[in-house]
Amino acid sequence: MRSRTANRSGIVIRRRVTPAGDIIVTLLTPQGKLKAVARGGVRGPLSSRLNLFHHVGMQVYQGPQNDLASVQQAVLEGALPTLAQPERYAFAHLLAEFADALYQEGEFSEQAFELFAGALRGVAHQPDPEWVALVMSYKLLALAGFIPQTARCARCAQDHPTHPDPLGGQLLCRGCAALPAYPDPSLDFLRNVARRTVRASMDAPLPAEQRPALWRALERFVTVQIGSVHSWRQLVPTSTALSA
Repeated sequence: MRSRTANRSGIVIRRRVTPAGDIIVTLLTPQGKLKAVARGGVRGPLSSRLNLFHHVGMQVYQGPQNDLASVQQAVLEGALPTLAQPERYAFAHLLAEFADALYQEGEFSEQAFELFAGALRGVAHQPDPEWVALVMSYKLLALAGFIPQTARCARCAQDHPTHPDPLGGQLLCRGCAALPAYPDPSLDFLRNVARRTVRASMDAPLPAEQRPALWRALERFVTVQIGSVHSWRQLVPTSTALSA
């Protein structure tokens, strides 16, 4: 008989407390997303372990009639206390919601887990958490198979587009565009971030005034291709607000 008990290690990317005092968590693990419930967990030691962004090892039980696995035990394997700082928490929360939207339960992706864990570490420790979040969001998107079209205009397919696509987050040629062209460094970023190494992107940050347009492009591309990620509008600081 197949065992209904399993051990999983992952990072908490979503946490919700129910009126009954249960804690419902979603973890990103090397085996994909896992959603589980800690019954009455808010009144016990699990409450502090199953916090957002914590790396935990869990033993879970999947009953034959239960949609959610039940948390039997949880051990804290790692935490990043600096993510509680307001200037870092916003970007960590954004990455967590983004990963939740990108990956499905049971979808094996050890590479996605490692990339996401590295993104959180970068946001926690690097002096420019916004740049880390921007680069790693594009990298997570590419790893999931969603790569914006940058070689041809999204409307007429003309080569070498240089203007923002305000509806789809891709690129338009001059004839199809209503907005000014991107600066050359922003174009280079959009065209190469998916295949460039993380280290190379980290070593060449764009100036702050060029980043809001890249956030808008990312938000609109993801909204069209995957669905809305609310944190971009609610948690990214006003200096990188994503309004049009």
